[in-house]
Amino acid sequence: MKKIAYFLSMLMLLTAIAPAAMAKEKPAEKEPSPEEQARLEQLDERVLEIKAMDFKAMDKDERKEIRNELREINKEAKALGGGVYISAGALIVILILLIILT
Repeated sequence: MKKIAYFLSMLMLLTAIAPAAMAKEKPAEKEPSPEEQARLEQLDERVLEIKAMDFKAMDKDERKEIRNELREINKEAKALGGGVYISAGALIVILILLIILT
């Protein structure tokens, strides 16, 4: 019974680590350039302007245009901002290590 438990635990561990090992190497994170930072600030200002608008006074077409504009702003901000992502396998391994080490 212990052999089966050991085998299954090793199988799960290797399954969780394998996608991370096969992933492409990404370049190191970099700070946004001054132009990108300025563009992000412009996008933030526009979002605040849109939040301050009265949507009840607008007709359906105007609301649709603003909704599409917000989607485009969101896409552009994600492309400029980047982000940090943790895979599910890495998260599980981190949690197991925390449990074992505490």
